[in-house]
Amino acid sequence: MVLMNRPLPALLCGLLLLSGLFAPLAAQAADEEADFKALFNGKDLEGWDGNPKFWSVKDGAITGTTTKDNPTQGNTFLIWKDGQLDDFELRLDFKIVGGNSGVQYRSKDLGNWVVGGYQADFEAGETYSGINYEEKGRGILCQRGEKVTIEKDGKKTAERVTESKKLQDAIKKEDWNSYVITAKGNHLVHKINGNVTAEVLDNQEDKRAMSGILALQLHAGPPMVVQFKNVRLKRIKLADNRKKAVLVAGRPSHGPGDHEHNAGVYLMKKCLASVPNLIVADYHNGWPKDVTAFDNADTILFYADGGGGHPAIQEDHLVKLHKLMESGVGLVCVHYAVEVPKDKGGPEFLNWLGGYFETHWSVNPHWTAKFENLPKHPVTAGVKPFEVNDEWYYHMRFRDKLVGVTPILTALPPKSTLERGDGPHSGNPAVREAVAKGELQHVAWASERAGGGRAFGFTGGHNHRNWGDDNFRKLVLNAIVWTAQAEVPADGVQSTMSKEELAANLDPKGKK
Repeated sequence: MVLMNRPLPALLCGLLLLSGLFAPLAAQAADEEADFKALFNGKDLEGWDGNPKFWSVKDGAITGTTTKDNPTQGNTFLIWKDGQLDDFELRLDFKIVGGNSGVQYRSKDLGNWVVGGYQADFEAGETYSGINYEEKGRGILCQRGEKVTIEKDGKKTAERVTESKKLQDAIKKEDWNSYVITAKGNHLVHKINGNVTAEVLDNQEDKRAMSGILALQLHAGPPMVVQFKNVRLKRIKLADNRKKAVLVAGRPSHGPGDHEHNAGVYLMKKCLASVPNLIVADYHNGWPKDVTAFDNADTILFYADGGGGHPAIQEDHLVKLHKLMESGVGLVCVHYAVEVPKDKGGPEFLNWLGGYFETHWSVNPHWTAKFENLPKHPVTAGVKPFEVNDEWYYHMRFRDKLVGVTPILTALPPKSTLERGDGPHSGNPAVREAVAKGELQHVAWASERAGGGRAFGFTGGHNHRNWGDDNFRKLVLNAIVWTAQAEVPADGVQSTMSKEELAANLDPKGKK
């Protein structure tokens, strides 16, 4: 039966018209959610930590419960353990029956599930939902419906923007509501059900926080039930010309005092704390569980075992890193992390890092390298000639003619470095020929990519004790700052290292 010339029913025409109108709205909504990543799996509390007496998952929602027979003696919190927050937008849904709760952000873990810092408050009552309250700090920073500026001396100026009752009327009692929290630099905004409830500009530098943990509150007091679902996070590029370095430590490896990836990254973060306008995030024991870890990074450091176990070549990590490198994110690889398989990661590292350790081409002997002539480069700022015994890899596979690569640490290895037997880390005749000719070898280098990204390869770092050497340490710290495209101080990154600090956070590998 031919229907081509018959008119469509009016109802069908109406439905087609409506679908055409709603399609762009649906696409827009999908685009708005595209960069958000879930922090709660809807099944259990994986990635979260709280007192199991109070926290559980019920009906697909994070649930905090107190009863007359099971009260909390003080405010207790469920803490997100996979990462920390800096500049971000957080979206979630909440429901509360009785009592008071809130969302802590850029906060501090004070131990025993106690948290202090900014809080996006909400309650079963009709006064505080939506305010900005600083737990264990300055108290109420912004009442509902206000826009507040906090000056450097702590003085507050408040402007009434919306009547509190109007905002309360839009909140559904004992039902699900949406909460959106945005923190960009020192500008903090809370929204409930699409309405701005509090806006703060925090200029009090000695009190404010630019990064910290995320946690959910269960308030002390009368019995209550609070629930959270659809918890999702989008990281935002840091405001105010700040930069972010993400440091990734690999799993424990080798013997005591060697390949101390976790302790090394803790030290680097501590030493970088003095660098203005630099936020440092650290992740330990392998590729971050935080699915947002690299989303607003300016540079990424890997200090981990390499080869076939390199974190960068597992699963789809090369694909994820490719997108980051294409966008100009920096890269720093320390020691074993400069080695990847030739056929998986080799081409990428040649492009991103400027060079890498290639098996059957490069060698990894222990030797005392003397660095007597340092080139003028931001990563050498304040670094003086030095010598250190380490497992300095050399005869690296670099880009042809060192295009875009600047050798930073160069020395002549002794012939004794080639006295080992054959194997994938023993090089080939080309290495022996190079050493016999007295060719200097590059064991650290800086590179730049055509798209604007910067990188630094550093083959030292086998011996943990070497982080106690001021020049050794400063070179790597400078490189992190430089690859983040931040300004390296004229005299380099200044830091100190005590014996106690050097011995802290070592992996449990047996008797030290």
